[in-house]
Amino acid sequence: MTFQQSIQQCFKKYMDFSGRAKRAEYWWFVLFLCLAGLVLGVPEDNLSRLFSVVTLLPAVAAGSRRLHDTNKSGWLQLLWLIPVLGWLALLYLLAADGDIAANQYGEPLAN
Repeated sequence: MTFQQSIQQCFKKYMDFSGRAKRAEYWWFVLFLCLAGLVLGVPEDNLSRLFSVVTLLPAVAAGSRRLHDTNKSGWLQLLWLIPVLGWLALLYLLAADGDIAANQYGEPLAN
């Protein structure tokens, strides 16, 4: 999945918390969010804040689908609320390989 395809896919599934997301889809979208936030924050910080609010829901949905690909619940994103140890644990889960077989969240996605 390319950078552009990932962004399109994540915005197309804006409020879709079901299904699965491959590792590339999630991490390309995270890179887009970081870069856009930095670029918008340079001229005026309010633009960056507005962008963050607008993209919060698709970011959480993409994270939930990414965790589903590893056969974990999307609720594990609440680990972001635990400083350091929660962040490290969630980064590990989000970077893990996805299941190659069907799981409770659906069939594996084609590359």
